[in-house]
Amino acid sequence: MKILLLEPFFTASHKSWALSYQESSAHQVELLTLPGRYWKWRMHGAAVSLARMYEEKQCEADLILATDMLDLSTFLALSRKYTAHIPTAIYFHENQLTYPWSPTDQDVQKGRDNHYSFINYTSALAADRVYFNSDYHLNSFIGELPKMLKQFPDHNELGSAQSIREKSEVLPLMMDLKRFDAHKPDDIELQEKQVPLLLWNHRWEYDKNPEAFFEMLFQLAEEGLAFEVAVLGEQYKKQPAIFKTAQEKLGDRIVQFGYAEDFKTYAQWLWRSDILAVTSNQDFFGGSVVEAMYCDCFPLLPKRLAYPEHIPVSDQNLFYYSDEDELYKRLKWLVVHWKQLRLIKTQQYVSRYDKRAMAPYYDQILSDQYAANAL
Repeated sequence: MKILLLEPFFTASHKSWALSYQESSAHQVELLTLPGRYWKWRMHGAAVSLARMYEEKQCEADLILATDMLDLSTFLALSRKYTAHIPTAIYFHENQLTYPWSPTDQDVQKGRDNHYSFINYTSALAADRVYFNSDYHLNSFIGELPKMLKQFPDHNELGSAQSIREKSEVLPLMMDLKRFDAHKPDDIELQEKQVPLLLWNHRWEYDKNPEAFFEMLFQLAEEGLAFEVAVLGEQYKKQPAIFKTAQEKLGDRIVQFGYAEDFKTYAQWLWRSDILAVTSNQDFFGGSVVEAMYCDCFPLLPKRLAYPEHIPVSDQNLFYYSDEDELYKRLKWLVVHWKQLRLIKTQQYVSRYDKRAMAPYYDQILSDQYAANAL
């Protein structure tokens, strides 16, 4: 089967996901992409550019798989001469309906943020199938849709939320996790460590709640506890001021500060890290958390969002906290008793997301969709 994957935001996790499927699928997967920048403009304009590219390249496809950054309804309208007969699916890495916007964003201040949610909504309506990367993501999106639609004066189509739910299912994020294996340090190097290494490997953005994370570290430092910190993750032109404050207040405790120069460096820091204290306000899947867990970094996770889907219920008491007070108490205990953590192997919980395991599942899901549309 020929699958055309449309990715308007070809960078970071979106790029890794697309390449992982292309490399691992038994199907023929062709990518049609745009650079991963200017995300708002991509949601507005990518449909026009990709429809033009589709026609120029004379792409052939049995099924079209788009991602949430694409205005799928506009793409299909512009390419209907070529795509009217082709079944379509959309994959939601994230969505703008339940994403916690920064209050300083100009679109929020001017009441324009609903437009991006509406693009996600009409794209889901236009697709034959809708895939979400977690059960939390699916339920939160469908649950929020009626609230958004009720804002409009009439003909707000509340029943369309149920229509989308009926054609939706969960398809977990596919990741290339085994590539971390080549960069694992030997046991002797890990045993020689004198203090625990705490990890931040998320985007430097508002929704990851870095203020709560670093405030805990400031308190640990004030209490005289010994630890080091590796601050990794993607950075953007605008970033929360707490990162600069943390660099000043934590000083020599910070042994890495900034985006890793290459994958090898990133992987080595994850393997060396002992504790990942997650304070995020939003995570539709948690790719950075999964990467750290694959490298056996012990996670402290809020019992909400998508995180409970990664660990069986029988083991969740070990890794989850209910509020910030409990998080701090548990983090403090772990910093003191950190050497015991190396006995706990968290890789076992997330290895199923590796592309070698996930690609056959994707192939079957999409083959079934193609067969159903052909009937």
